[in-house]
This record gives sequence, structure tokens and C-alpha cells, in this order.
Amino acid sequence: MSGKIIFFEERNFQGRSYECVSDCSEITSHLSRCSSCRVESGTFVVYDQPNYTGQQSLLTRGEYPEYQNTIGFRGCIKSCRFVPAHRGPFRMRIYEKSNFEGRMQELTEDCDSIQDSYNMSDLQSCDVMNGHWLMFEQPNYKGRMFYLRPGEYRNLRDVSGDNLRFRSVRRITDS
Repeated sequence: MSGKIIFFEERNFQGRSYECVSDCSEITSHLSRCSSCRVESGTFVVYDQPNYTGQQSLLTRGEYPEYQNTIGFRGCIKSCRFVPAHRGPFRMRIYEKSNFEGRMQELTEDCDSIQDSYNMSDLQSCDVMNGHWLMFEQPNYKGRMFYLRPGEYRNLRDVSGDNLRFRSVRRITDS
């Protein structure tokens, strides 16, 4: 199953539009800018920079007529990834140090505070074995987020691009 998101050049779904049903690394190759969007089905992670970089936000079915105020981006949406629906167990191993070193904890559920739940002072690498996850810079799923697909992440500070520290983790279950 795929999703569908429609991007509009102007706020309130005005101006030229571009319909997307999968990943798009460069929305500005289709529109001069993106100022509003509508998710008709599925779940998408949108980015404020091309090639799936920069600030991220998770968008589910709904309308975003002026997303700068609703999702907190200062600029325009410049790329997006479709988050496929996941049916089945969620499983991820988190490590205190890069390259899967230091203390390890296996997660199958959301964790609102890595520090409180596992007494881990830091989280620098992880292995996502099942499901799609979001990591947040603050406890209780607040602050900037980072989307993780299944795979190995040897150094989360390098991947996030700005030495972001992660304090909470949530499964993406609404696809």
C-alpha cells in the first residue's frame, strides 16, 4: 500500500500543486516552493532541506494549510519520505556508544525517557530490526525528531547532522 500527499505552492492549498505517492528527494524540482499540503492517505516524514535532511516532522492524514505554524518549520518543505505501514512486532537495540558499543537495551515499545527507564546517559547508535521509529531530543517525545527505518545506525550524531542527542523513542504505528 502507498500513501498520497499533495503539496501546494501557496498557503491554504492555492497555486500549483504536486502529487506524491512515494519518496521525493527534491520537491522544488516540481514546485517553486511548498507552502501547504494535504495528506490524503498514509504517513509521511517531511524535511525542510532536500535529500531527506534538516528538520523533520511526521505528517498523518489531514490538512496542513499553513504548516509553518502547525509543524514548526521556518522554511518550506523540500523533501519527503513515505512511511510504509508496519504490521507485526517492533524491535530496536539502542547502544550507549557509537559502533554498537557500551551498554545495550532492546526496545519493543515506546520509551518516554531513555535516562529514567534504562539509566543510559547517552544514546549514540542503534539497530532497528523491525518497524519504523522516531527518536526525540527531549523526554516525552518533545523537541526535534529523527526518523529511523530498519537498518543499522553506527553513529546517530553523524546521521542527524548536528550532534543531536536523543532522549525518547516512539514507534510509528499510524500508517
